[in-house]
Amino acid sequence: MNYDFNANEVLIMAQKIEQNGAKFYRDAADKIADAEGKKLLLELAVMEDDHEKTFIELQKTLTEKEKTSQTFDPDNDAVLYCKSLADMRVFFEKEIDTSSIKDVLKSAIVAEKDSIVFYLGMKDLVPTSLGTDKINSIIKEEMKHIRILTNKLKDL
Repeated sequence: MNYDFNANEVLIMAQKIEQNGAKFYRDAADKIADAEGKKLLLELAVMEDDHEKTFIELQKTLTEKEKTSQTFDPDNDAVLYCKSLADMRVFFEKEIDTSSIKDVLKSAIVAEKDSIVFYLGMKDLVPTSLGTDKINSIIKEEMKHIRILTNKLKDL
């Protein structure tokens, strides 16, 4: 079966990835001893929360066509599939060395890069008429986050 995703489905995945990212940073903050590092990680968690809100707002701007699934899905399984796909691809459960804030930030940068690769792949599965431009917005947000993380890492 060939499946074209739409912008709505990708935004559902994006929101889940942001939720996972916020959890990643909060979990790392709970494990790190350095007070400044803990504060930074909690700030990054809030940024992920803000990204999720951005994607929720972006979702509200979608046209009906951008929300319409191209596949018969009476049980709304596509949403569950999207969420589980997002869980498996970025910020998934993994062991993180929290002895150093630098190592945590490096892991975060890798996860953010993984998210961009994920969205670039998803973009190929979203026909232009179903909201490819919205996927570009998600990618720009993630690139912005990498710049922030990289700058924080340089400052340490």
